[in-house]
Amino acid sequence: MTSYTSKLSNDQAAALKTWLQAHHYEFRQVPYARFAAEKEKTNVVFYESGTLVVQGKGTQEFVEFVLEPEILKEARLGYEAVLNPDLLLPRLGVDESGKGDFFGPLCIAGAYVNEAVLKAWKDSGIRDSKNISSDKRIKELAELIRDTPGCVTAVVPIGNEAYNRLYAKMRSVNTILAWGHARVIENLMGQKHRMNPPPVRAISDQFASDKQTVAKALMGLGRSIELVQKHRAEEDMAVAAASILARHEFVSRLGLLEKQFEMEFPKGASAAVDAAAREFIAKQGAGNLPKVAKMHFRTALRAQGLPEPPKVEWRRSSR
Repeated sequence: MTSYTSKLSNDQAAALKTWLQAHHYEFRQVPYARFAAEKEKTNVVFYESGTLVVQGKGTQEFVEFVLEPEILKEARLGYEAVLNPDLLLPRLGVDESGKGDFFGPLCIAGAYVNEAVLKAWKDSGIRDSKNISSDKRIKELAELIRDTPGCVTAVVPIGNEAYNRLYAKMRSVNTILAWGHARVIENLMGQKHRMNPPPVRAISDQFASDKQTVAKALMGLGRSIELVQKHRAEEDMAVAAASILARHEFVSRLGLLEKQFEMEFPKGASAAVDAAAREFIAKQGAGNLPKVAKMHFRTALRAQGLPEPPKVEWRRSSR
């Protein structure tokens, strides 16, 4: 075993960090991580989400002789399916990529998994794509997912021009996401004959405060399956696989846009993105910006020298 993932409480995380310090692990900075350390053949990263990832040739020894007896205080390795039988249920996972990126499309993907697929992925390193910084590794894992016997996948890319048309009509990113998730579930259920056994549920991240946002968008086939929406859904292997497929599609399509317009489009939303937007307009004109960008981002206004509307302070509903 060269990869292991687990959830830790704050107390467990603190105990692990103390243990790593006492045993002279070398600490380093990792995006989205509270702490990360490595020593010889073992890499340990504890993310802000509360997820611990252990990787390297020393993974199994670390889990069996350090993590379980010292931190978790229980034996889990090899007993995951016994402790949580739902882990092996046939199901669909759905996730998206590109929602927070000014440049490039919005891509939603889904994956069907069953017990055989999950066992084939046991030591593959498949996890939430946000915890994989290498586009090369994303590509490798996406190919592995698609090539796994029994796994069925679907991807719905929404290019920038289509995205901007949808936003002008719907006026809500969550409504677009709900439509995309529903479309992916429908496309997967259209391949139900390839799924053995049939899925018992579809799992996705709860991105909207009202779970009915996605439920109402479900189409005919999608309504025949239980929809489970939960926070941090990417901890489920089916959703993690979907997140990798969606990210790979996003990265691939962003690369094609870079080739087409012969310039680099930074990911996310940042000062570098603002600079690239201004450069694009200088070279291609503001009229072409909707071909490569999501126009409701404030970046689009700044790049064109237009005034930004005042920011609305978010308040939790008192209901």
